[in-house]
This record gives sequence, structure tokens and C-alpha cells, in this order.
Amino acid sequence: MTPAPRSYLYVPGDRPDRMATAAGRGADALILDLEDAVPAPAKAAAREHVRTFLAAAPEGPQWWVRINAESVAEDVAAVVGPRLSGIVLPKADPALLAELDRALSSAEAESGVVPRSVPVLALIETARGLVRAEQVAAASRVVRLGLGEADLVGELGLQPGPDREELWPLRSRIVVASAAAGILPPVGPVETAIRDTDRLVRTTALLLRQGFRARTAIHPDQVTVVNEAFTPSTEQLAAARDVLDRLAAAQERSAGVALTADGRFIDEAVARSAREVVGRAR
Repeated sequence: MTPAPRSYLYVPGDRPDRMATAAGRGADALILDLEDAVPAPAKAAAREHVRTFLAAAPEGPQWWVRINAESVAEDVAAVVGPRLSGIVLPKADPALLAELDRALSSAEAESGVVPRSVPVLALIETARGLVRAEQVAAASRVVRLGLGEADLVGELGLQPGPDREELWPLRSRIVVASAAAGILPPVGPVETAIRDTDRLVRTTALLLRQGFRARTAIHPDQVTVVNEAFTPSTEQLAAARDVLDRLAAAQERSAGVALTADGRFIDEAVARSAREVVGRAR
């Protein structure tokens, strides 16, 4: 099974030159953007650029498309096809997801794609979407949530500090909603300080601790840091496997618990976290 993406790199849909080189940037997934990265006068042309590109998109990374909440049907009809990995839905809420589902079903039928095969990454970016995060996460096509903090900050009137602590409760809400729905852990928001690598390292490590397991990027130089942050180190992987081996050995002796080499308690709850670390290994 293909591992879940750690990094999603946005590529402007009105820039065919950047789409052509995107596959070599190291991201697990590329998001061909028809929304914020494209000015209004260029959206129709961007739709055609993305349609043309996806018809012959190279193998390797996943190819997602972020559509516009205001033109769901038109965007979806243009991009659904065999090389499309999924749709990124901005400003997601139950009503917009229902509209998207209808558009996808129609486009799948028209294009010959397997019915109900196109997944959705739903971006929580509005107060309406946030208070209905559990419903959004439970929608049939949604495989992952993302958090659009810039839009939320504007709508809620927040004034975040350097570490954006004001947004931490909102992040937790998304993590819990994802876990409750049994979908992939959520995707963290972009880091807009493109040249501040130290900040990117620090804020991505924080997202990992908060329960996120991927992050969007707006510049190729951010991809390596994001991938490394969400990939267990050799030491972390060895420790996780040691936990699992010790508990398995204890269970063979009909014991439900074990101890690590330094005397820490191991039970099934601890083993669950260790399995998650092993599962993220590349």
C-alpha cells in the first residue's frame, strides 16, 4: 500500500512551466491550484492548463487539484480523469461537500472513471466548517482534513502571536475529528516565512506533536524539511520496533505487559503508538 503523503506542494494552475517541473521537487503529492494561487481573470485559462497537463501527467507523486468553492462543477468537470489522485476542497462544510459529491459523480460517469473513486482532502477554513468538522470528516469521499489557518484568522478576528498559540485549540479539533472518523491524520497549514528554515523546522515539529502527519508547502525549498519531519529517524524507528518486539515476547509468555531496556512500562496502548511510528517509515 502506498504510504500517505507527508508533503503536499502547491503549484499554480496558471503556470504550465511550473507544473512541468513539479514532479522533480520531492513532494509526495502535488496540488495543482485553481484557487488562491490564480487571479480571477486567469482562472478559466488555468482550468484548461490543468486539464491538458493531467492528461499526460508523469508517474511518481500524487496529483491533486484544489478547486474553487464558487465553481465546483466547472472545475471538477475539467480535471477528473485517470491521473487525478483527488480533489482538495477549500472552505469545506457539509453543504459544499454534497455539491462536490454530485459534481464528482457526474464527472466520473462522463470520463469513465470508476464511480465514487475520487477522494477528497477537505480544508477547514471557515467557522461554519470548523463547527461541523466531525460531519466533514465523516463524509463518504473525505480521506483527510486540512486546516486553512489564514482564512480562519481573518474570519475569526484572531491576532496570532509568533507561535500561533491562539490556533492550537482549533488544530486539536481537527485532529480529534479525523481520529473519530477513522480517516488519515490531518494536513498542517503552510508556513508563509519561505526563507526561514529554522522556523519551518520548529513549526513542523510542533504540528507532528499536535497530531498532524503531513503539511502543505508553498515553495519547493520547504519540501525536504517537511518530509524529514514526518519521517521517523533511525533511532525512533529502532525504539518503536524494540517496544513491539518486547511486548510480543511478553505475550508469548502469556504476559500482557513488558518493560523497555531502561525500565519503562509497555502495554498495548504504548504499542499502538509504536505501530504508528513504524507505519510512517519509508
